[in-house]
Amino acid sequence: MSLINVAYNKNLTWASRSLQTLEQQIAIPLFNEQPVELGMTGREPALVTDLNADPTYAKLFQSAFPDSEERINIDNIIRALASFVRSIIAADSAFDRLLYLDDQSAISESARRGMRLFFSEELNCGACHQGQNIAGGQFEQDRPQEPTEFHNTGLYNVGGRNRYPAADPGLRSESGQFEDDGRFRAPSLRNIAVTAPYMHDGSIATLSDVIDHYAAGGRSIGHGQNAGSGNANSRKSQLLTGFELSVMEKNDLLQFLDSLTDHSVLHEKRFSKPEDDR
Repeated sequence: MSLINVAYNKNLTWASRSLQTLEQQIAIPLFNEQPVELGMTGREPALVTDLNADPTYAKLFQSAFPDSEERINIDNIIRALASFVRSIIAADSAFDRLLYLDDQSAISESARRGMRLFFSEELNCGACHQGQNIAGGQFEQDRPQEPTEFHNTGLYNVGGRNRYPAADPGLRSESGQFEDDGRFRAPSLRNIAVTAPYMHDGSIATLSDVIDHYAAGGRSIGHGQNAGSGNANSRKSQLLTGFELSVMEKNDLLQFLDSLTDHSVLHEKRFSKPEDDR
């Protein structure tokens, strides 16, 4: 998932109610063993030693944690990473300029039509993708904090048994409840046009194909180990009813989704490699 504006997310990763802070989440790739990601489990002393031996990091940690007896330790490494990720904020897309600066020239007429389609009752995309992050489950000032919803979008129906692939069962992996099989959090659509592939497992290649998936009310897989009609998955969200679009309407919707791209955050030097700041 994108790290852009992740600070606003109430829940982190695709399918967890329990991960609610970046500090909790960041510890997972650092120390996870199934699967191994960064592989730091058992290597914590070496990690601290390496960072202490680096003059730049020694100086940065001293500045960031002046009151810590041991400025470079695992807790402070996690705090530093979480603080950096919270700083990755995007608020300068064409859509932002239209919505918050009232710049009526910010988006094209095609994108404007696509925006109306996106939030229409017929397509109902805004039921899951809303707010400043155009997402589900987010912190917003002056708005009631509702629980994060998780959705089965009819991506799979393995063997016609209303199941998702065993290796990726969604919220069921945490809850143990079969009704949570295939349920995932609605991600932010910010910069969605430049973050292919799509869905929780990257199994849809293009935004055009994503629209086709939702228009059909679910995906049909004709052969292979995941064969089945997602449209017929009984656990599929009732929000997915399918819809019809003309060629022009589909292009308008794609133009709107493109207007959610903040190009400035993609080239922000503050988010470049540390070596570039030394």
